[in-house]
Amino acid sequence: MSNDLEVTLEANPTSIEAGRFQAYRDSGVGRVSIGIQALNDTDLKRLGRLHTVAEALAALEIARDVFDRVSFDLIYARQFQTLAEWRNELTQALKLDPDHLSLYQLTIEAGTSFGDRAEGGKLPGLPDEDLGADMYLMTQEMMSDAALPAYEISNHARLGRESRHNLIYWRSGDYVGIGPGAHGRLTMEGQRIATATPLAPSRWLEQVEETGNGEKEREVINARDDVLERLMMGLRLTDGVPWPPVNAALDDTLVFNIKSLTQEGVLSYQSGKLRISKDYIPVLNSVIRRLMY
Repeated sequence: MSNDLEVTLEANPTSIEAGRFQAYRDSGVGRVSIGIQALNDTDLKRLGRLHTVAEALAALEIARDVFDRVSFDLIYARQFQTLAEWRNELTQALKLDPDHLSLYQLTIEAGTSFGDRAEGGKLPGLPDEDLGADMYLMTQEMMSDAALPAYEISNHARLGRESRHNLIYWRSGDYVGIGPGAHGRLTMEGQRIATATPLAPSRWLEQVEETGNGEKEREVINARDDVLERLMMGLRLTDGVPWPPVNAALDDTLVFNIKSLTQEGVLSYQSGKLRISKDYIPVLNSVIRRLMY
């Protein structure tokens, strides 16, 4: 391990106690990310959170007393949320003088509890796509003005305060997945390996007994999928993705798609990096689909 190893702990406001945090710090944790999610008690209840705004702010204060690096998360495009309300909430967040903020747009995924509720008509007041886009664009403007520019689609930081472990994922580095439901990526003997573990803790423990490491599978990622994964992750970064990847196998369809999107101004290529153009960041998922097919 490096001497300046970054260890991040993710915590909910209801789980924060000064004594425990001091023990985590003494054990090597140097950074904490707190899932505040909203600065509005009504919306916290709608999101199914167990804490109040007052509890969240108290937890943030405790964390800052113990750790030098503290980040927190907020979710926008919530039920019945207006553009002005989100502006006010961001203003309140900035008054807390953060050096890192994760600001996620609420998405409703099929097969989740929110997805089931939405399908049953039990999630009224969700903003339409235009309002969601306006919230995103306003977020970028406010964060940039506050010297917290986006270094990734949903993550903002002061210079030098970026999350190093998250950058590993987006830059397609190697990381070990340990524990129930953990995924990993390892480069071994020149091959990119995907690892996965069982989601259920009990099954993971059984797998540990059987194999010694808890993994349920280890799969070689083929050359095309590796390139697509690097694009999918790397285009999320403001800095872009190195292109072309070293020793990559680029099929004709992918090369054609990249060339077409570059000619259309959707992608740009400069100084060895492929980037998504600023105006197309809100529709990155659609761009990725065009690259893949």
